Amino acid sequence: MTNTLLRFHRFLVDQTFYPIALSSLYALALYAGRVLGSGLWVIYANLVWNLILAWIPYAASILADGIHRRWPRQWWWLVPPGVIWLLFFPNAPYLLTDFFHLEPRYGSPYWYDMLLLIVFSFTGIYLAVASLRTMQRLVSFHAGNIVGWFFAIFALILGGVGIYLGRFERWNSWDMLTQPERILADLLAPMTDPLNSLRFFAFSSLFAGFLLICYLMFATMKRPNERTTTYVER
Repeated sequence: MTNTLLRFHRFLVDQTFYPIALSSLYALALYAGRVLGSGLWVIYANLVWNLILAWIPYAASILADGIHRRWPRQWWWLVPPGVIWLLFFPNAPYLLTDFFHLEPRYGSPYWYDMLLLIVFSFTGIYLAVASLRTMQRLVSFHAGNIVGWFFAIFALILGGVGIYLGRFERWNSWDMLTQPERILADLLAPMTDPLNSLRFFAFSSLFAGFLLICYLMFATMKRPNERTTTYVER
C-alpha cells in the first residue's frame, strides 16, 4: 500500500500537480473572498467555469500519461485522451482574455480584482504548459523529438486560433463535435479575405507567440540536480 501511494505521489509530482492544485485553490479562494465581501457571486463567476474547462486538457494529459506508463507501446490507446486534450487545450490559456472584463466594480477594490484575474490567468497558463509538456513527451517517445516539437508548435498555434474563436466568435470546444462545418467556415473566411481579417491574424499570431514564450520559459526550467523524466520500454 505504501509503495503504491509513493508511486502515485511521484506520478503527481511529475505532472506538477501540487503547485497547479495550489494555484487553483488560491484562485478559488480569491473568488470566494470577493463573493463574501461584495455579496455578489455573479461578477467574475465566469472565471470559475473557465478554470474548470482549463482543467479538462490537463486531466486528459494525465490520463494519457497514465495509459502510456501502463502500456508504453500501445499508442492507439492514447488517441481518445489525445483528441479530448486537443479539443480543450485552448480553454486553458483562454483565461488570459478574461482581462477584457477588468474594470472598477462595486464591492471590491480594483487591485483585488486585478489580482483575481492575474491568478486565474496564471493558473490557466500553468495548466496549458503542464499538459502540453506531457503530450509533447508522449509524441516524442513514439515519433521522435523533432516531431514532438512540431506537435508542440502546432498545438500553440491552435491555442492562439482557439482563443480567438472563443473570445470573438463565441465558440466552445464541444461545438467542434456538434457544429464542425460552421467553425470550419469561420476558420476559412479569413483565409479567403486576409486584408479584412487582420484582427484574426494579429490576435491569433500574437497570442500563439506569447504562449510559445511561456511554454519555453516554464517547460524548460529545471531545478538544480533535477533529472529529466524519460520514458523507457517495459
